[in-house]
Amino acid sequence: MADISDVRRYIRENSDTYLKRLKEWVSIPSVSSNPKLRPDVIRMVNIAKTEWDKLGANTIIKDIGFQETADEVIPLPPVLFGQIGNDANKKTVCLYGHVDVQPALISDGWKTNPFKLSIDDKGRMFGRGASDDKGPALAWLNVIEAFQKSDVEIPVNIKFIFEGMEECGSVGLEKLIHDEKDKFLKDVDYVCISDNEWLGTQKPCLAYGARGMAYFFVSVQCAKKDLHSGVYGGAVSEAMVDLMTLMSKLVDSQGHILIPGIYDSVVPLTEDEEKVYSSLEFDPEQFRRDISAPKLIHDSKEELAMGLWRYPSLSIHGIEGAFNDSGCKTVIPKKVTGKFSIRLVPNMELDKVEHLVKSYLENEFLKIESCNKLEVVLDHGVKAWVSDFNGPQYKAARIAVKKIFGVEPDLIRDGGTVPVTLYFQEALGKNVIMIPMGLCDDATHSQNEKLDQFQYFKGMELFAEYINQLAHV
Repeated sequence: MADISDVRRYIRENSDTYLKRLKEWVSIPSVSSNPKLRPDVIRMVNIAKTEWDKLGANTIIKDIGFQETADEVIPLPPVLFGQIGNDANKKTVCLYGHVDVQPALISDGWKTNPFKLSIDDKGRMFGRGASDDKGPALAWLNVIEAFQKSDVEIPVNIKFIFEGMEECGSVGLEKLIHDEKDKFLKDVDYVCISDNEWLGTQKPCLAYGARGMAYFFVSVQCAKKDLHSGVYGGAVSEAMVDLMTLMSKLVDSQGHILIPGIYDSVVPLTEDEEKVYSSLEFDPEQFRRDISAPKLIHDSKEELAMGLWRYPSLSIHGIEGAFNDSGCKTVIPKKVTGKFSIRLVPNMELDKVEHLVKSYLENEFLKIESCNKLEVVLDHGVKAWVSDFNGPQYKAARIAVKKIFGVEPDLIRDGGTVPVTLYFQEALGKNVIMIPMGLCDDATHSQNEKLDQFQYFKGMELFAEYINQLAHV
């Protein structure tokens, strides 16, 4: 086993440099969903390439084509491939990260400029992308540099893939990974992703699964143009009324999905799995306080964890086409589109879920005897991911966590969806692990996203120890 104490010391002694780099990355508004900011996303991919090049990596930019928006055709951000080390006697781990972020405006409720990293007196670093995923992605660069500057041999071969469309469903990446499985990725032994968070704030975690997702649009149209409610109210069957009726029939206030057959594919709970939930160090009350919710659906940690990970959930996200500005507008919208998603769990197939949803909504629409036009569309979706947590990669990661944090990690599933986990696992047939850096209160995708300095620096030490252990399991 290599002695990496010098590597860990280098990380601690160069914290100012690592903070400066994160500030530079956060300052770039690489919002992948905004076509106007696409140049910033591309610039961010190129900055990552430059940083890897400085470390002597063999990098290549992979063009994945164009994206057609409602108004124009714009280039998709390229994907960065690279490699450090090509020793046939070493194992090869592929690292994945993304450099695009969610939208963020001060007017959304941010206390600071979301694209200027702000550090408070508790060491919390606020900024869009700090935790998801610029901090963890940049941490891997810092770790490799720490090995090199400390004159310690990197114990494994490193391959990496950095993309700029993860927040929009990793457009184009699935095909690229499949295309490269017998080329760039052919000798990969393990895949490591750091794009999630701890279950709580006190105990480290390793994630071996994540829910999938099916995102639906349900539209109702009543006219060819918006109508004045004083002229047409009472004369037409309004689209919004129909839509609200349908949306109210999707899920109840306790989170139970009302679509018949939606739970049929869920794998029954086993005794061994139940023990995993019982051993979790997880405080539902702290979880509730972190989001300031008046009450949670489930009281026990076991029920709450299972509700987040092993059972599907349905969330309603919004209505397009309706008046949503401040003030009053007496309009009957000609067409409204409700948006909702179902988080999928293992064994749930997209085509079956799509059939169940469409059949149910079409049947409910018939019941209200409306003369309006209904359309239900599955916009996009991805299956759930589950990995084998008994293999050597998870053993290495558990040992590394124990060395760095002094405790055994919890093994968890992630309630969110990370499509790339499934892309790698299905294309390569290799074990995939998620090693989170952030905490559950980092507010990723929300206002005032943050990453604690302690997690940033300690996470780098964990990454270094993980590849050190991986070389010997």
